[in-house]
Amino acid sequence: MTTTREKIVEAAAALLNEGGREAISTRAVSAAAGVQAPTIYRLFGDKQGLLDAVAGHGFVSYLGGKMGLEATGDPVEDLRRGWDLHVAFGLEHPAVYTLIYGEPRPGVESPAARAAAEVLAGQVKRIAAAGRLRVSEERAAHLVHAAGCGMTLTLIALPPEARDPALSILARESVIAAVTVERVSGGDGNGQGGGGGQGSGDGLVGAAGALRAALPGVTALTGAERALLDEWLARLANAERTAEA
Repeated sequence: MTTTREKIVEAAAALLNEGGREAISTRAVSAAAGVQAPTIYRLFGDKQGLLDAVAGHGFVSYLGGKMGLEATGDPVEDLRRGWDLHVAFGLEHPAVYTLIYGEPRPGVESPAARAAAEVLAGQVKRIAAAGRLRVSEERAAHLVHAAGCGMTLTLIALPPEARDPALSILARESVIAAVTVERVSGGDGNGQGGGGGQGSGDGLVGAAGALRAALPGVTALTGAERALLDEWLARLANAERTAEA
């Protein structure tokens, strides 16, 4: 049975798809859902709360697909697949995508965007565990996120006939080249048995990233000691790459 909350979210989502964010007003949503305006405020707090709920509703299929991607033996290839899924979702659901990423609020992240960021962080951590990151996990995730969102919003803004599919691939490969190193023989792509990418000229960065990714499972250190070591390893990775640049 559909709840009042679900009815409101579905009505707002329909208005979003038909007329964009501007079409979602309290009056319009109330009329479409057959409820009184106070009900919306009671359930969602304010209009932004409703917009976040609509974004989450539209993002369910994307998150399901991204979280459902089966991990392979190559975490970098998995990142490529995640990028492609992200861009494809934006082009298939431009109204929902721009609602989530089109108007960033400083210091505020919608639940949908936060969930997507957690999936990306997990993908980046697997690359770090394999010793294949050139930079810290945070820097890699921020760069991938920024480039992926920028590319998707750029493509959305273009008329469909003017969209060049190669643009996304070029951006994707440029970012991957900037944050990862090649896998060397002897490893399994998950940081086991071959030292990951430590033989490709980024030994310190790769080693720092791999050790940092493994820290949560280290029981020989206290929580405070792990936090301190985590800070040192992140600083090492970023300092090495900044010095080279």
